[in-house]
Amino acid sequence: MALIVSVNIGTPRSNPWKDSGITGIDKHPVDGPVAVAAPGPKGTGAVGLAGDRVFDVRNHGGDDQAVYAYAREDLDHWAAELGRELSNGVFGENLTTSGVDVNAALIGERWRVGDRLVLEVSCPRIPCGTFQGWMREQGWIKRFTRAALPGAYLRVIEPGEVQAGDRITVEHRPAHEVTVALTFRALTGEPDLLPALTAADALPEEAKRRVHRRTG
Repeated sequence: MALIVSVNIGTPRSNPWKDSGITGIDKHPVDGPVAVAAPGPKGTGAVGLAGDRVFDVRNHGGDDQAVYAYAREDLDHWAAELGRELSNGVFGENLTTSGVDVNAALIGERWRVGDRLVLEVSCPRIPCGTFQGWMREQGWIKRFTRAALPGAYLRVIEPGEVQAGDRITVEHRPAHEVTVALTFRALTGEPDLLPALTAADALPEEAKRRVHRRTG
């Protein structure tokens, strides 16, 4: 069964790895339901989960990055690779999931979470200097990129609440083969894959423009 293992909210802390000065990557599980709604355009720091926010407003937040999901199975993979325990939320994810292959999800795929909340897969997470500094692993960005296990950003289609134990049901899968992992590979180290992304209408406009610039 696909479900939410934990819902994670950030605690603001100093960010020595980026000019923003503060980061919300330090996320920890919370008890009880958390309200989720579309945050609006990027640039304000707002995200989908009540009580959370981002501080690098140029690169994070907004409707296309309202919620970040990462699979517990992939955290376990990394724990084995790194030789240390990785707690839920350590990658800065809002939702730690189980039983759903987040990286095999299609761009535009829709998930019902619990009774009311509907989320739509929009794009992969691209690693940044804050993530590398937070993980304290030399060469982390390159290592994370090679693995192509980025996790997924999701839009809020229907607002609701989310809590640990909620079931995830895939309600819609688009008629293309553009997965989160494929999109990540195309946008990072494999530009030859970029033309394939044009099949995914639900890609954020920012990503579509990037694809257009690089493919003509």
